[in-house]
Amino acid sequence: MPSHLIFWPVLAQLLIPILVLLLNGKRKADDVKAGKHDPGKSAMNNKAWSDPVVLTSNNLANQFQLPVIFYVLCLVLFQLDAVTAANLSVAVLFVVTRYVHAYIHVTSNYVPVRMRVFMIGALLLLVLFGMTAWALAGI
Repeated sequence: MPSHLIFWPVLAQLLIPILVLLLNGKRKADDVKAGKHDPGKSAMNNKAWSDPVVLTSNNLANQFQLPVIFYVLCLVLFQLDAVTAANLSVAVLFVVTRYVHAYIHVTSNYVPVRMRVFMIGALLLLVLFGMTAWALAGI
């Protein structure tokens, strides 16, 4: 399997923080337009914004946690020329869970479901870690 295919799920994952950042900007603009924030407080404390802004800001921060590990694993798989249908499938499923997690986080923020989706993604990442370690050991 061509190793460069691993970059499709990477690009799909990279799109999430871009979309969340755009949504955050829109929500902040809406707050400013509605006079719902104090510029002095919001410059120092994210929680000075409305709840929708806090949700997107928190989700944006979350995009630099598990996904960073995902990016490194994908780069290692590419570098080893060890991309298989199995690890590519796990990578795609991980990204799907991240989209679902982000959607829940910036909308209803229903924590029980969000946590389940997060845990599924974390387990998939652990599987990808194991697959990457296995490929590295096989060199």
